[in-house]
Amino acid sequence: MPVPMPMERKQAAYSNLDERYAIQGEKYQGQQYSHIYFTRLHHMRNLLHALVPSWKPQLPVTTVLGLEEGKDCIIVGTLYKHMKLKPSILDEYSKERSAIPLVKPHNFMHPDDHLILEDESGRVTLAGAIPPPAFVTGVVVALHGKETSAGNFLVEDVLEAGLPPQTALSSADEDKYVVFVSGLSVGSGTFNPLQFQLLIDHITGHLGDDNEQTMASNIVRVVVAGNSVHIAPRFVNGQTVSSKDQSRIAEPIKELDIMLTQLVASLPVDIMPGCHDPANFSLPQQPLHRCLFSGTSTYNTFSSCSNPHQFELDSVQFIGTSGQNIDDLYKYSDAKDKLEFMERTLRWRHLAPTAPNSLGCYPYTDKDPFLVESCPHVYFVGNQDKFETRLLEGPEKQKVRLISIPKFSESGVVVMLNLRNLECSTLSFSTNFDA
Repeated sequence: MPVPMPMERKQAAYSNLDERYAIQGEKYQGQQYSHIYFTRLHHMRNLLHALVPSWKPQLPVTTVLGLEEGKDCIIVGTLYKHMKLKPSILDEYSKERSAIPLVKPHNFMHPDDHLILEDESGRVTLAGAIPPPAFVTGVVVALHGKETSAGNFLVEDVLEAGLPPQTALSSADEDKYVVFVSGLSVGSGTFNPLQFQLLIDHITGHLGDDNEQTMASNIVRVVVAGNSVHIAPRFVNGQTVSSKDQSRIAEPIKELDIMLTQLVASLPVDIMPGCHDPANFSLPQQPLHRCLFSGTSTYNTFSSCSNPHQFELDSVQFIGTSGQNIDDLYKYSDAKDKLEFMERTLRWRHLAPTAPNSLGCYPYTDKDPFLVESCPHVYFVGNQDKFETRLLEGPEKQKVRLISIPKFSESGVVVMLNLRNLECSTLSFSTNFDA
């Protein structure tokens, strides 16, 4: 009987570009968040000022304080969205004092919401051609309009920064795949170990016929985009945990480590933290500590990465998050799908515009790491309700593959991306043998 040939896996040149998200040498000295907004406004205003001459060359650019009633002009500033239903810490206090619990809607928009533009000189309420549902607090825009007798600014046109410049893709002649998976939720009620094992066996080439094994050998990297473990809320409510419960907390992490060890023995794996993982809560989330992965971390193919995560693979530029930035936009604005939210973050040139207003982030004093300075070729977001993808094309021939990655524990679906042509497909793993 012939001995089967060992599978030879393709390789891809990898560069981790997460340095900008590392919180090292930063000293927290009780600083407020005004520094981030100032840095963001300064950076984005320079970009927008450079675009104004080709947008409205005949109009003067002024500040909020320099507005004159009835005079056409352009102002640049940060949007603030006044929202009637936005949760407040005072509401939390009143809830504790009241017998009637407050309603927690999944989306906080209301017909009475309105936008305000703010710069260093002042703020002005906006009206006219700028729909509040399409914007959120923290976005920097240029507006063409005029001040009304009521003291509002009547908007006639809006200029966003648009997609940043993009480096050209070098042509590739062979198929190489990256697999994206998120929401493994090891330890939760929806986690199915057999389903995860099927995925591992497929990627490592232990399942399927020759064609499937050849396909598996073309997978050059796996990216795990957040929420890999589920720790019961009762263990993380600030109470002292008994020694018996301490071992229960560690069980999902140990199980994840055992399963990931099978993967890293075969190919490189990047793991990002998510909102339910044992990592810092605020963005940018720092890499999960290697001590959590006693088996996996012994392999040099294992990379514990930040969230957001930025990297390059065979000249293809990737940027992605575990989903918090898009989930927050979904609460405070409106779009036809999650991909439209993703598209907006690129056009606004900011991954997380609602940070620090409604999304936790580190109080930087001299930078805003979420600014998007160069356009990625692939932009992925984990822990979404369903798989969605589209190719976004920009005015300067930019092409970005947008990918919404579903939760694996609920869908059994992972996403495969071909580095050669940025085409996307899904792999679905089911253990429902009655179907």
